[in-house]
Amino acid sequence: MTYCVGMMLDRGLVLMSDTRTNSGVDNISTFRKMVHWEIPGERIISVMTAGNLATTQAVISQLEERTKAPAERHNSLLEAPTMFKVASIVGNLLQDIIEERATDNGQKAAAGTFSASMIVAGQIKGMEPRLFLIYPEGNFIEASFDTPFFQIGETKYGRPILIRGYDRDMSFESAVKLMTVSFDSTLKANLSVGLPLDLLVIERDNFAPRHERRIEASDPYFQSVSTSWSEALRNALDGLPDYRMDPALKEVSG
Repeated sequence: MTYCVGMMLDRGLVLMSDTRTNSGVDNISTFRKMVHWEIPGERIISVMTAGNLATTQAVISQLEERTKAPAERHNSLLEAPTMFKVASIVGNLLQDIIEERATDNGQKAAAGTFSASMIVAGQIKGMEPRLFLIYPEGNFIEASFDTPFFQIGETKYGRPILIRGYDRDMSFESAVKLMTVSFDSTLKANLSVGLPLDLLVIERDNFAPRHERRIEASDPYFQSVSTSWSEALRNALDGLPDYRMDPALKEVSG
């Protein structure tokens, strides 16, 4: 399992992913699930992946090869005229690879065995930053300020935090803090999501990473946020009205 989040802000885009993959408790590995390509001053595009590792690696490898081979540039993310076209290229390739893997493994192989989903984010000069969620079938949806973030992988534990804390006007620093809390909650609830985390900040009209780093388990900021969040939750709980187990109080029925 994995956990990845892509978020839209007025200032640009913030992306974070974990790096854990596992096929059982005794087979846990670390793989990068976030990649990006850029042409300075012209475009920056990032892809995050969740699902079958062989499928996602095949998609990323083919996208990478297309950026290097001039003869294949008509299918390259570096030549796509719009971010919508970028999402179409990634979606079509994902669908093709899933179908190919299912066919190669016989008619009885379920396509779901090779399933994967992706988040595509970025900006091309002269256009708005855009964020897409790509489904295994190859179709996709686009984020808006009504639906300002996408999650893939193990989404349920970190989603309530994002919903309560998100503000489109928030700074990049606040967005990273919010994501860090979301990931910390997910890490504590599900062992299939794990450190280190990869972080990428894409500032509007700045076609290079505004900020990029890997957050290790020993990272002082991550440890501080994790500890402070736990303490804040305990303090908030203590500050709520106490429940009274008083037999003299009767339940009010409607």
